[in-house]
Formats: sequence, C-alpha cells, structure tokens
Amino acid sequence: MKKSLLALGLIACTCISLQAQRKSDLLAEIDQLKSQLDSVNAEIFDARKNEKVAVAKAESFESQVTELQDANNTLMKNLNSFAEVSNKNSNIVNSAMESLEAKERQLKAIKDAIATNDSTTIVVLTNVKQTMGENAKIGVSEGAVVISSDLASLFGSDTGTTPTPQAEAWVEKIANILNANPTTAVTIEGLSMTGDLKTPAKQAVALATLLQSKFNIPAERIKALGRDGNLKEGVQVNIHPEFDKFYLMVREHMKN
Repeated sequence: MKKSLLALGLIACTCISLQAQRKSDLLAEIDQLKSQLDSVNAEIFDARKNEKVAVAKAESFESQVTELQDANNTLMKNLNSFAEVSNKNSNIVNSAMESLEAKERQLKAIKDAIATNDSTTIVVLTNVKQTMGENAKIGVSEGAVVISSDLASLFGSDTGTTPTPQAEAWVEKIANILNANPTTAVTIEGLSMTGDLKTPAKQAVALATLLQSKFNIPAERIKALGRDGNLKEGVQVNIHPEFDKFYLMVREHMKN
C-alpha cells in the first residue's frame, strides 16, 4: 500500500513538475510571441508611417505633374499664339514689301517718262535754235521750249488777225520742228496786256489753223488760246511733250 502511495506521489510530483515546466515553456513562448508581435507591430507602424510619407510624396509629385502639364499647355498655347502673330506679321511685311515694290515700279516708270521728256526738251531746244536762227526769241519754261514773236511781223499790226507772208514762213519753221519731233505738241498763246482776250485768241487760232491746213500738223497736237500777258504782248509758241499722254500714262500706272 505504501509503495502504491509512493508511486502515486512520484507520479503526481512528476506530473506537477511537467506541468510547471510546460507552463514555464508556454510562458516563455508567450513572451517570445509577444516580443515578435511587438516587433511586427513596430514594423507595421513604421510601414504605415512610411506609407503616409510615400502617399504625401506621391500626392506632391502628382500635383507637380499637374502643374507642369498646365504650364506646358499654357506654353503650347502661347507658342501657337506667337506663331499666328508671327505669320500675320510675316504676311503684313510681305504685303508691305509687295506694295513698296509696286510703288517703286510706278515711280521708276514716272521718272523714266520725266527723263524722256527732259531729253526730248533738250533735243527740241537744239532743233529750234538750228531752225529758227540766231535772232529768234527762244527760251525754256516748265519743260517747254518757248518761241516768241511780235504782232507786227505776224499780223501787220497789234490788232490784225490775218497772218502775213512773214508769219507763214515763221509758222513753216515751227511745223518743221514739230515734224522732226513727232512726240511733241504745241500750244500757241496770244498775249494781251489790255485785258481784251478775244483778239489774242483769234491771232493764236489763225496761226494754229495755218499749221493744220497748210503744213499738215494734226489738230490733236495743237492748242490755241488767248491769255493775259502780264504786261507782255505778242505771240508765244510753246513746244512741249504731249502732257495729256504723260498724264494718262501716270494715271494708268497709279491705277495698276
């Protein structure tokens, strides 16, 4: 009996010892697990903290990307606007250059015509001096060669309106000058210093009629008129370029 009780006691002690050891092991394992849990929690905390930082950085980067995209869009719009303005300015410059070139062509044509008229005037002046003789009254005024004569030699008196033989010879020389210079015209002016323009006009017309009927100068090249001579009296013949044609040429160039 005693042996049985002893055996039971040993078994009980052994069980108690085993339970105590197992409890100790469990407690140690629990402590280890708690330590691991605390480490995991710390890692989770750090991970969450890093996640927040990463999210904040990502949001910042996303905001910067959005701002850069907006800035890029604005820049592209500005570049397009600048390109449009540049194209418009280029078109304006090209249009202005074309206009200037057209004006230069117009001016060149006019200058060439003026130069031609000036050359014609020089040729006519030389021709008049050779044809009319040394005693002729010759001058140049406003691009025209001016030949003057008194009324007595042309009409016999200040109030005469019928050309004298001397006048016919004088008019023939003028006709020869006009035939030698077919691009010129003639304006015959009867000059008065009394205010009466009828008689000077008749005298100018008489000489113009002589030019046309006897010496075959076309009527479109002849103009006759009476005007105030400003204290001068007589007849003044102006041989000049055909100003009407010159005007029409200039007008046509300006129109084009």
